Amino acid sequence: MKFEKRDRDFILAHLQQMISEDRWQKFHDIISQRTRYITVILEDIFQPHNASAVIRTCELMGIQDLHIIENRNPYLVNRDIVVGSDKWINIHKHNRHDQNTLSCFRQLKNKGFRIVATTPHKSDVLITELPVDQKIALVLGNEGHGLSETALKNADTFVKIPMYGFTESFNISVSAAICLYELTARLRNETSGWQLSSEEKDLLLLDYALKTIKNPRTFMRRMKMELENRLD
Repeated sequence: MKFEKRDRDFILAHLQQMISEDRWQKFHDIISQRTRYITVILEDIFQPHNASAVIRTCELMGIQDLHIIENRNPYLVNRDIVVGSDKWINIHKHNRHDQNTLSCFRQLKNKGFRIVATTPHKSDVLITELPVDQKIALVLGNEGHGLSETALKNADTFVKIPMYGFTESFNISVSAAICLYELTARLRNETSGWQLSSEEKDLLLLDYALKTIKNPRTFMRRMKMELENRLD
């Protein structure tokens, strides 16, 4: 939903009157910590509870965008796991091409993201050593087979999580949580420019507020009519 700043301000002023002061402030506090500097890509996850757990983690860590590649396995939300977290972030599904993984990677690389594969590799680095000087797209693979050959061939960097036991790997939702906790902490402490732009914050505030009120479509129709009348 796109509006000029003046129109956004007009709509937001009306919305603020419909929402409690505490909730309005919470929206601002959360949005101030949202980032699009880091995103997560899930490739062909077939267990809904795993992908849903990652969505929940992303929302809590302030990650605004998550990408789901559906080459063979469509993602179905597990409502008991996401507990509404999918309502507050943007989920982008990639399922329209023969090479959905490659299409997703290309889109993100064109936006300046480094594709970071979470898998053991001869040239991998520890997650604690991964530089945060460039936007990061963290890729997690299928529970049974890991990342596809396409993902491995087109990744820019490989990372691993330190492990000290016999088991081969962490569950993907645990891997996502460990990686995002590490990366977002360093992002906030070591870099600048990770926060949303003023326009992005306004649009997200508008989105959050509309999801809170009753009959948002009726409200927006009224706002559009009032904006049109202002132009006459």
